[in-house]
Amino acid sequence: MTENAPQQQPTDLPGTWTPSEEEAAIYQRWVDAEYFTADPTSDKPPFSVVIPPPNVTGSLHIGHAFEHTLIDTITRYHRMLGDETLYLPGMDHASIAVHALVEKQLRAEGTSRRELGREAFVERVWQWKNEHGGRILAQMKRLGEGVDWTRERFTMDAGLSQAVNTIFKKLYDDGLIYRAERLVNWSPDLRSVLSDAEVEHKEVEGELVSMRYGDGADSIVVATTRVETMLGDTAVAVHPDDERYAHLVGTEVELPLTGRKIPIVADKHVDPEFGTGAVKVTPAHDPNDFEIGQRHNLALLTIMDETGRIADTGTEFDGMDRFEARVAIRERLREQDRIVAEKRPYLHSVGHSERSKEPIEPRLSLQWFVKVAPLAKAAGDAVRDGRVAVHPPEMAKRYFDWVDNLHDWCISRQLWWGHRIPVWYGPNDEVVCVGPDEEPPTGEGWHQDEDVLDTWFSSGLWPFSTLGWPEKTPDLNKFYPTSALVTGYDILFFWVVRMMMFGLYATGEPPFKTIVLHGMVRDQFGKKMSKTAGNGVDPIEWMDRYGTDALRFTLTRGANPGTDVPISEEWVNGSRSFCTKLWNATKFAMMNGATVAGGLPAAADLTEADRWILGRLDTVVSEVDGQLADYQFAKATETLYQFTWNELCDWYLELAKEQLYNGSEPVVAATRSVLGHVLDTVLRLLHPFIPFITEKLWIALTGGESLVIAQWPAPNGSYADPAVDARIADVQKLVTEVRRFRADQGLRPGQKVAAKLSGAGHDDLVAHSAAIRSLVRLTEPDETFAPSASIEVGLSGGAATVELDLSGTVDVAAERKRLQKDLAVAEKELAQTDVKLANTAFIDKAPANVIDKIKLRRETAVADIERIKVRLTALPIS
Repeated sequence: MTENAPQQQPTDLPGTWTPSEEEAAIYQRWVDAEYFTADPTSDKPPFSVVIPPPNVTGSLHIGHAFEHTLIDTITRYHRMLGDETLYLPGMDHASIAVHALVEKQLRAEGTSRRELGREAFVERVWQWKNEHGGRILAQMKRLGEGVDWTRERFTMDAGLSQAVNTIFKKLYDDGLIYRAERLVNWSPDLRSVLSDAEVEHKEVEGELVSMRYGDGADSIVVATTRVETMLGDTAVAVHPDDERYAHLVGTEVELPLTGRKIPIVADKHVDPEFGTGAVKVTPAHDPNDFEIGQRHNLALLTIMDETGRIADTGTEFDGMDRFEARVAIRERLREQDRIVAEKRPYLHSVGHSERSKEPIEPRLSLQWFVKVAPLAKAAGDAVRDGRVAVHPPEMAKRYFDWVDNLHDWCISRQLWWGHRIPVWYGPNDEVVCVGPDEEPPTGEGWHQDEDVLDTWFSSGLWPFSTLGWPEKTPDLNKFYPTSALVTGYDILFFWVVRMMMFGLYATGEPPFKTIVLHGMVRDQFGKKMSKTAGNGVDPIEWMDRYGTDALRFTLTRGANPGTDVPISEEWVNGSRSFCTKLWNATKFAMMNGATVAGGLPAAADLTEADRWILGRLDTVVSEVDGQLADYQFAKATETLYQFTWNELCDWYLELAKEQLYNGSEPVVAATRSVLGHVLDTVLRLLHPFIPFITEKLWIALTGGESLVIAQWPAPNGSYADPAVDARIADVQKLVTEVRRFRADQGLRPGQKVAAKLSGAGHDDLVAHSAAIRSLVRLTEPDETFAPSASIEVGLSGGAATVELDLSGTVDVAAERKRLQKDLAVAEKELAQTDVKLANTAFIDKAPANVIDKIKLRRETAVADIERIKVRLTALPIS
């Protein structure tokens, strides 16, 4: 037998893990070794994911960090499985965002894009992109993302631009692209159409003005929040069943200020219960009115120019800004005694430009559109027939809600930065669409369309254009369709559906096999994060403070499929504690001779503690493998957390100390092998989640090249033994109960107490007696042993009795003071949780898991109060 701790062995590991000193060098070594570079000629099965391309103007926010961590986790997992894995990076050219940024710079210089001219402006944007764009790419390296930097793409690259031109030409030739006047989201500030994704709806305090059209008995009252649009009214609509207006349907009423008469029409769209039951119809400036106008063949009068000024109405208001005109028209109507009622402030939802922050203007405009019906049907069919899976499955309904109800897509934008529409107009109204291998028409009077394509048009091609389409490249052949798309449910319509439509149309195959939808990152109370709310976070700051691995682990631990993810700095700090625990455990094992050399001994040559941890490890390997294969990031993270912290560190390492310090040479050797094997496996399992610290520890432990290319572990299956599991569970229960009893008695954690262990339950654990005594600081009784307290613990083999001699071990006065202090803390905790649970506003908004944690805190406080009071009553009176 060896006595006490053996001489500890030196390791190459520093005393503590300092991420700021290690992460950059580790990442650069991975890149230099080309671990992330995919080989299209490999015979390994492919696994490919394209990054949802961030804007070229962007920097890494917490949403990026979350999404990118999930993608990196799943690609690292597949790389270790042995798949030929491609994680393809790149950026979107972000037309509107770049315009807003560069035009702001130009204004500061006292000029504008229109003064600069198109060619000079585009040159200026490229200059900005080359000097300042792509900051987020460097931040992705900071996050540890295993992307293939040799395949970095940009939506304005030559290859991707060719793909855009190719598919535009194909759609045009197939009659799926057309030009027409339609109602669009118009930004007067940018003088461009905006997509729905670029419009934010905000509740604003405006006005609801009721005004009278016509005079006498046949007059009619309508209400509006945008008085200025009355200049473009071409009808008044009422519900066909509304008897109040039945006699007016089919007649005309005079439109004030214009000298025009407009018809009164019956339309089922009108809600007879809202307001007066009559609505003004402005087809060229309201989407609902546009639909009414189409049904009744009403004139479409555009009353504003591109800058949002009243134009071509033939009234005194021409030339006024829309908001100036709103006041002027209202006051002119007041002078004519036509204002019937005003409600101010009137809270209502108004669309605003995401970039310029101005209210958008619904406006009739000549634009290019994609006819989506056949494309959308194909995209819906691909999910319905199982070619594409939606994860989690319950999110498929949201997908169908979008794809089955798509309207034709406006793809033209009145901007200069982007893919210019490849259509030329001739002097005699000729229209020619020019493909990538064709020469545009020349000669006097020919000119190209001034508009560029919606950014979502080019990003809709991203899964295959980045792989070389329309050319039949090795990358396209190997990695398309891609394996999975990991993205937020919030852009399911804006991006995912468009990729499905274009992928199926261009290649005949869906662009990905699985759509993995995640939620939004929110604060710990479930609120949306924003700078204005004061709860926004900078992931770079958290990485600086706690390390990248701590942030990643926190994000994956909350990543339940399709649901929002609450996060707080406290939780990131907790993940750092997990990393520290892992570091210390590995360092302890190495200092005590843990090894991966020589393999594991046979089960017969191992202790029950060894066989228990190896059996549990097999279970964890199987569970984590299945969870990651099913994109269950939170479950996989939690499984690894609980096993590593609770079973490996809190139990096996403590049991192993007894074996290392007081075991025979064969036991010591076997323990070292088990420690090495378990830690080797745990580090492999944890690597996709926390790549930096696991890389450092694994190389130090095993001498291997890199975890990035290490093999994913598989279950061994040789050590599982239910009887052993039951005995170790009994050891844990007995130790836990004795520790609780010691704490209740006020014994210091390290204070040794003489005790006698007996009973059928203990007799079944004789082989673990030394470990049990070591774990709960119990010494063997001597001839003076006089038990003064005892506890009985029910175990699977019967009851175990622990008799203790507590004489002289407790300072009663000090213990009473300590218990009273603990009681005050528990009572304060109870009061705080009661206040939170009684706050209906908090309960209505907080996520269920947050509420559950508070309820658990309350239950713990109640139990603590009861336990402490019992202990205080039991103390002898001093």
